[in-house]
Amino acid sequence: MLLATYQQDYNPVGNSLGLSSLIAFLPLLFLFVLLGVLRMTAWLASLISLGVCLVLAVTVYSMPVGDALNSGLLGAAFGFFPIMWIVINAIWVYNLTVETGHFDVLRRSFASISDDQRVQAIIIAFCFGALMEALAGFGTPVAMSSVMLIALGFRPLKAATVALVANTAPVAFGAIAVPITTLAGVTSLPVDDLGAMVGRQTPILALFVPLALVFIVDGRRGLRQTWQPAVLCGLVFAVFQYLSSNFWSVQLADIIAALASALAVLALTRVWHAAEPYTESEDEDDLGAGTGGAIGAGRDGGEPGSPAVGGVSEGAGNTDSLVLPRVASDPEPAPRDSPLDVFKAYAPYLAIIVVFVLATRVPAITGKPPTKVGTTGTGIESVTHIVNWPGLHILKASGDPVATTFKLNYLSAAGSLLLISGLVSMVLLGVGMRRALAAYGRTLDQLKFAILTVMLVLALGYLMNESGATTTLGLWVAGAGGVFALFSPLLGWLGVAVTGSDTSSNSLFGALQITAAHQAGLSPTLMAAANSSGGVLGKMISPQNLAIAAAAVGFEGREGILFRRVFGWSLAFVVFMCVLVYLQSTPVLSWMVVGPH
Repeated sequence: MLLATYQQDYNPVGNSLGLSSLIAFLPLLFLFVLLGVLRMTAWLASLISLGVCLVLAVTVYSMPVGDALNSGLLGAAFGFFPIMWIVINAIWVYNLTVETGHFDVLRRSFASISDDQRVQAIIIAFCFGALMEALAGFGTPVAMSSVMLIALGFRPLKAATVALVANTAPVAFGAIAVPITTLAGVTSLPVDDLGAMVGRQTPILALFVPLALVFIVDGRRGLRQTWQPAVLCGLVFAVFQYLSSNFWSVQLADIIAALASALAVLALTRVWHAAEPYTESEDEDDLGAGTGGAIGAGRDGGEPGSPAVGGVSEGAGNTDSLVLPRVASDPEPAPRDSPLDVFKAYAPYLAIIVVFVLATRVPAITGKPPTKVGTTGTGIESVTHIVNWPGLHILKASGDPVATTFKLNYLSAAGSLLLISGLVSMVLLGVGMRRALAAYGRTLDQLKFAILTVMLVLALGYLMNESGATTTLGLWVAGAGGVFALFSPLLGWLGVAVTGSDTSSNSLFGALQITAAHQAGLSPTLMAAANSSGGVLGKMISPQNLAIAAAAVGFEGREGILFRRVFGWSLAFVVFMCVLVYLQSTPVLSWMVVGPH
């Protein structure tokens, strides 16, 4: 059975696309209910949902058991490489800075910009997080921003909530615009057109995200007292993301926007200060405190004996959920750091920027990747191999083969570049090989359940895709005709919610978007871009990102609390994006659309 050729059937239930779609949606429904309602651990919820999907793929879609298992295995492999390969090495770099005490110096440097946690949330979660998204993506900014906020005194769940909500507007151009280039590959539309169109959607979202962060940190009072840096940050980021994506460089859109917005906020803090600087009180309950959270959400109560701050259970002695080392609060008065110490604190991040720029922007180093199985690339892509996944042969309903290849880009993968950055950081920080290897081992141990969750979620996503279930859902939504523009971003949102990756969502639904656009008489560029722009808003509710965020703040296994805190924001923002895209499909905002429309 493993070598059998499976042909997808997008309407397997009695020629009823609606009923087929309902069945295709069941694994996702199980996943969201288990996470959000039953508060089940993410890896277990993902495993059960994967089991449901496996049963449906075999019994309803008539997929051979071997192909179903093999499809899941392909997704799990992709979940580890390149996705968790990025996160592992990013967290390792962070752990090196903690080991040497330089992360504490970095924290004090950020704190010196402003002692107001509302401003710190803007600078770290939005600006610094956008920079990390631009360079690495795939969960890295959520992990790094979360731990940096905790080091500055944020409660763990609030830090994770802020980091998740902040990781929205930059996502479409993340990892040097990989989602956009992937979308161009699956749709055959020009990458510059797609980048420009996304650059006329996500910048509008960016205007509101910093305000949302301030609200999460301190509610309405925060908006009244610190709307100035929030508005300035959002406006500068939006302007430079638009300018770069439309006129300069799609690949560098987030880097330029992140640096410009950070500098703008830094300049503002030199001449402006909030009337009442905000810092969380010591007696605030992390499980129930925090104005905002999910829009309209109630307070989350903790069970007796549940993990306290950092995921350490008081009295129980349970430290299994403590994923990242905590940085102790500074003594009073805070030590004065020398310029050399400050440079070393920033050195790992400077190394990341330099390594990524050299690897992606210098032609002699970047080279050209192989285009198909059996070909070779140049530069750092000369060791890249594209292989056919063994034993997996799938045809679309049309009879065309489904690409079931796996890319092993050993050097050019973002995780590998982060590993190289870590090796450079070892030299800059004076860390020996034995100490670095010990830190790497601890990092793997800290992330073991996050790795498992991500691999299971990607297995679920790939099984849905290879069985034809995702296409079933897409065709059902596309049947809305001209109104499809209103729902188009929801496909991207759904894709990212399942896979945790805008790149993967674009791979799943990109071609479907333009097919539906042609059928409905809509702009293919607009619909394809809507998939990516809508997708960024599913990132915060994706189980893999919830697992990463929970792991980063030491609340492993309590992803359901985070899900409830961020779901309202995700839903509100995606509704906004749906309305924007719909208006862009009509004469009201059609002047914003790139290309024919």
